[in-house]
Amino acid sequence: MIAFDDFKKVELRTARVMKAKRVEGSEKLLRLEVDLGERDAAGLPTVRQVIAGVAKEYAPEQLVGKTIIVVANLQPRTLMKLESNGMLLAADAGDGKSVLLTTMEEVEPGAEIT
Repeated sequence: MIAFDDFKKVELRTARVMKAKRVEGSEKLLRLEVDLGERDAAGLPTVRQVIAGVAKEYAPEQLVGKTIIVVANLQPRTLMKLESNGMLLAADAGDGKSVLLTTMEEVEPGAEIT
């Protein structure tokens, strides 16, 4: 078990998938560009790259436009020479299949999961 104070450190947010494509040389990885509601100095939306091991379950075109749940404050990690700046959440549906966690209703990118 972890302490509640440790759990509070995890920043869960909604993210809208803007682009998705397969990672060359990998059967499992997709490269996602997600909108987390962040803006640059000019007020324009910025995107984050998230590398996710869901290519066996989802074609890239299935994910574009979906609102998913991500861990937004995770340290970057390099997978297949690509930097991942977050982690999406998925449930284990059995038989090694992952199911992405999404929202039931439309929610703005960057909404805090409480």
